[in-house]
Amino acid sequence: VPSGEVLTFGDDNFVKFEENGVKEAKNAAFVLVAGGLGERLGYNGIKLALPSESTTGACFLQHYIESILALQAASCRLAQGPCQSQIPLVIMTSDDTHARTVDLLVSNSFFGMKPAQVILLKQEKVACLADNDARLAVDPQNKYKIQTKPHGHGDVHSLLYSSGLLDTWRDSGVKWVLFFQDTNGLLFKAIPAALGVSSTKEYHVNSLAVRRKAKEAIGGITKLTHTDGRTMVINVEYNQLDPLLRATGHPDGDVNDKTGFSPYPGNINQLILALNPYIEELKKTRGAIKEFVNPKYKDSTKTAFKSSTRLECMMQDYPKTLPPSARVGFTVMDTWLAYAPVKNNPEDAAKVPKGNPYHSATSGEMAIYRANSLILRKAGAQIPDPVVQVFNGQEVEVWPRITWKPKWALIFSDVKTKVNSGCSISQQSSMIINGQNVFLQDLSLDGALVINSVDEAKVKVSGCVRNKGWILEPVDYNDSSLSEEVRIRGFKIEKVDQQEMNYTA
Repeated sequence: VPSGEVLTFGDDNFVKFEENGVKEAKNAAFVLVAGGLGERLGYNGIKLALPSESTTGACFLQHYIESILALQAASCRLAQGPCQSQIPLVIMTSDDTHARTVDLLVSNSFFGMKPAQVILLKQEKVACLADNDARLAVDPQNKYKIQTKPHGHGDVHSLLYSSGLLDTWRDSGVKWVLFFQDTNGLLFKAIPAALGVSSTKEYHVNSLAVRRKAKEAIGGITKLTHTDGRTMVINVEYNQLDPLLRATGHPDGDVNDKTGFSPYPGNINQLILALNPYIEELKKTRGAIKEFVNPKYKDSTKTAFKSSTRLECMMQDYPKTLPPSARVGFTVMDTWLAYAPVKNNPEDAAKVPKGNPYHSATSGEMAIYRANSLILRKAGAQIPDPVVQVFNGQEVEVWPRITWKPKWALIFSDVKTKVNSGCSISQQSSMIINGQNVFLQDLSLDGALVINSVDEAKVKVSGCVRNKGWILEPVDYNDSSLSEEVRIRGFKIEKVDQQEMNYTA
């Protein structure tokens, strides 16, 4: 088990790392890996355009950009002296996603970001292989054309190297590069504390991680030691971790320890790299990452592929070439706070064994409401336990539908200053906070409440709000009269009644 930092949400240590991370954010650049379509989700658009939740309908890309802008503003407020910081955002696209990503940005005025802040780098596709002898796969429609597929998110390193961006960033004072993926609506709740850990511990590589159950389908972060003494800290894929442990003197393989979790933290593919050592490493490797091949076979004879395969590479394999002197660590967060990816379609999610995460649009949305409810509960608000409901064949916990813009509260200490312990919100309630200086004091909510305010306004919300609210209406996944965004969730929000408060001055 490598050394790293295990954080508990809301305690003094966590709060200290969060505040440190916000200070450091003005020296960061973000890299979003978004080369894939949402086909596996049962969604024909790009994944970044998918709403992360239904109360506001804000898509993943909007949420990410608003989070970065909120970090930028908060970091500048803490800076000693003038702060002109604009945090850069790179989006890695592919032939599949590039034009649609451009369209999403342009048609939404870059969601408030300055267009010059956003840089798109497009990865190339590579030739596909048809069989175990690695014959090239030809296009079924055109025998003179070779089939191609993306080469994996590991290409992000070579694209950053060849773009020349890294040197430009270094010259402008950037110290950290944060890599993240396209459909995790909770991620920015974890980033400030993780960046604080990187800065405090001076990690060259910091992998964000969650507690994982033994044999769970998520890679484990391990320290590997070679017979000649060389070591590396690296993600080991879940299907390789158990046999690797059994082969190296751990006869029980991957098992939970007394905490009820595996001692090997679960890798969630969000990396924070220190820029200077990263540049030095890429001068040697030019950003090339070791490739592997992962064919899906038709049957146990392993002779025929279900579909063509290709060589690919993974972003998180970057540490494989680092020298032993590199400081590689991890930051473990509570899963409810940091990790709710949206990647499985409803049929596949419904087949997931009971107790394991669905990783669907349904569970991803419910995870956002759960995290916000638990954060408010930790700040002293009265939030009841969830009820269990079934949507698209998935049994999920339904908490109050609470969402807020990142500028309202980036970190836990923001929430604590804006919510007092006299607040209570019923389980069937919905609340949207869209404003910076909104304070909840002795609010009793049973229904739907929407608060919109300009940043300059200071709004105090108190008293009793009662109305019929918004209802979660189950829908049939096969109902083609509904939009894909709704069908893959298995529910829609019926806005029966609400109290909306608008402050424009």
